[in-house]
Amino acid sequence: MRRLTTAALTAGLLLALTACGTADNPPATPASKPGAEAATSSPTLSATEQRKACVDAWAATIGARPTDFNPETDSDPTPDACATIPESDSLDAYMDGLQQRNKAGQDELQRQIDEAASADAQTP
Repeated sequence: MRRLTTAALTAGLLLALTACGTADNPPATPASKPGAEAATSSPTLSATEQRKACVDAWAATIGARPTDFNPETDSDPTPDACATIPESDSLDAYMDGLQQRNKAGQDELQRQIDEAASADAQTP
């Protein structure tokens, strides 16, 4: 439970920190979610490939949340790529997708910090 609470708080913080940097990236549509085509076009994916497609789809779904998303009251739709994942693995796939999205947000924030520091260093 603590892991889920910490992950939700981290996600909220990262969404708040990166909200101004995501305006150039349109939200993913259901047809363009990573892993969606892999799950529908090839029914012979291994369990590892199916899980990876599900994790990637969760990361895309979480990344496409509206700016007013409230994790306390709102919920994410389950991606189609996760339909083949056993229910016992669903929460782990969600958490891995959340971590993947958080890492991307942290990397983007660090890029912006580095860019700002570089611009400050070049200013006389």
